[in-house]
Amino acid sequence: MSSIAVNSGLNRTTTFYQSVVGKKVVMAVTGFVLSGFVLGHMFGNLQLFQGREKLNHYAEMLQSLGGLLWFVRFVLLSAAVLHVTAAFQLWRLKNEARPQAYVKKAHIATSYAARTMIWSGPIVGAFLIYHILHFTTGQALGDQFIKGDVYHNVIVGFQNPAASFFYIIANILLAIHLYHGVWSMFQSLGVNHPKYTPKLKTMAKVYGWVVGIGNVSMPLAVLVGLVK
Repeated sequence: MSSIAVNSGLNRTTTFYQSVVGKKVVMAVTGFVLSGFVLGHMFGNLQLFQGREKLNHYAEMLQSLGGLLWFVRFVLLSAAVLHVTAAFQLWRLKNEARPQAYVKKAHIATSYAARTMIWSGPIVGAFLIYHILHFTTGQALGDQFIKGDVYHNVIVGFQNPAASFFYIIANILLAIHLYHGVWSMFQSLGVNHPKYTPKLKTMAKVYGWVVGIGNVSMPLAVLVGLVK
């Protein structure tokens, strides 16, 4: 492939991203990647309810992926950065185009993620930092951290009411964002029809509830002593 063809492709990609439609598509695609990870990660962590051996075996399986695991982490981090960046740029473009807010206006679903980036960004960052410090490096647990014993680390971490409270609040906000974000994703990709939109909206709501309840159930179970 010649350098001219490569440069031409890069120019087309850059031009597409600079448009509002391009930024919305980037948000939709990266949102799909991140949403899939959130769901898969939740189901994996729910093995907490099956006991120490089950959860630790799951963690060992992930670590055994080696380079593939780091590649997945790189993809997720890149998706998160692109998602938040596109959201911020859409929010800024909207403010520049409409410096004075309307007295009354109806927000379309495709603008929701951009309007809520001010807290969706910190949520993504907080989860990333929390999981690294809790499960990977152990600084969040200090001397109580046991490398390789994920079950123990989860229990000890969630026995701290402050940590559990933060986790619960963050997941409630995440569930709300997922509900509107998943619906926005379909609209950004052109899936917008009177026949399908109500069903997609219901599906997005169910998705948000499932993720929210699943993630919140773990710190609650530890706090009340159901899992110990």
